[in-house]
Amino acid sequence: MKNRWLMLLAACAIHISIGSVYAYSTLVLPIISETSWSLFATTFIFSIAIFFLGTSASFGGKWVEKYGPKRTGIIASVLFTIGLQGSAFAILTHSLPLMYLFNGVICGCAYGVGYVTPVKCIISWFKDKPGFAGGATVMSFGFAAMIAGPLMQYLLSNYGLVNNFIILGIIYPIIMFLASFYLDYPEDIVEQINNEQSLSVKDICKTNNFKILFITFYINILCGIALLAVISPMLQQTFDFTPVRAAAFVGFVGLVNGAGRIIWSSLSDYFGRPNTVLTFMAIEFLSFAILPFTTNEYLYEVLLLLIASGYGGYFAVMPSFIMDLFTKTHLSIIHGRILFAWGLAGLCASPIISYTYSLTNNYNLMLNLFAILMLFNMMFVYRIKK
Repeated sequence: MKNRWLMLLAACAIHISIGSVYAYSTLVLPIISETSWSLFATTFIFSIAIFFLGTSASFGGKWVEKYGPKRTGIIASVLFTIGLQGSAFAILTHSLPLMYLFNGVICGCAYGVGYVTPVKCIISWFKDKPGFAGGATVMSFGFAAMIAGPLMQYLLSNYGLVNNFIILGIIYPIIMFLASFYLDYPEDIVEQINNEQSLSVKDICKTNNFKILFITFYINILCGIALLAVISPMLQQTFDFTPVRAAAFVGFVGLVNGAGRIIWSSLSDYFGRPNTVLTFMAIEFLSFAILPFTTNEYLYEVLLLLIASGYGGYFAVMPSFIMDLFTKTHLSIIHGRILFAWGLAGLCASPIISYTYSLTNNYNLMLNLFAILMLFNMMFVYRIKK
């Protein structure tokens, strides 16, 4: 008999490994210094990775249903090895196309397949607390940068950029490989899923509930990821924060982003998924609406933290929300389809930031736009029918 808490630990280990993508900003300046690539070219690597994360999660969900979490976890670890070791070669040869391929496309696929691998498995073991289980796993993805950032900085300082990728390309895949071997469904859940009647994936994707989940997830990520990308310059422009102080606050935002995942998902077990989602979306709407008029820097910081918690919260609530609406049968596949919105949001965020800032030379227009979008989000969620 496998222990469900060890199962949760294995799931968290996989998400901590692939969540290292959130520490990519640590590598931006060293990559530019080593290769002389432009800032846009270097940051576009991250955009490619996020796009392929969302895209690969879609077919990764099918693999989980067909082959089980053990095999898909191993596939993700192999892709991660190839991606990171290939990134080292790309840096060594100063080849930007190879960097796009290995760190963008292949690592992006590793992130997507790895992301969906443990979710259904963990929820099956914690059928009494599905929100908590999904939230704890996804929280690990959010917290990963707190580990990866200092680790990368240590490797860069002591071994250099190329060796950083080589070493990480050994450590993280080994952790994922070992954790994947422990993942498995409980026998009673396997029998229950086999006997469960459910709509086909094609029919589910045609329902209004699926469309609402996809749209609201996309908007929530678009608003959140765009804001996270400009928090540091926004604080420096609005309140004359020093770069060091702004960076410290960004780190704290990451902590709240991760904490929001476990807090909101756990609350959803008691208050229901729609009520919980409506609550943190209402908080995000009010925060975005108030921010442009806020002159107190401490209130400004609190509002940013509230938005960060809701941004992370929807990631964590989504798996159990899908289970509530469509049953467990196709959870991994549907979750993967929903995660495609993540990839789209990653591509759209940067142009929105650039365009709105170019019109006013500040971020207030972007904040006003996001307040409107969050209001629409609340209206969409209210229309979900169970």
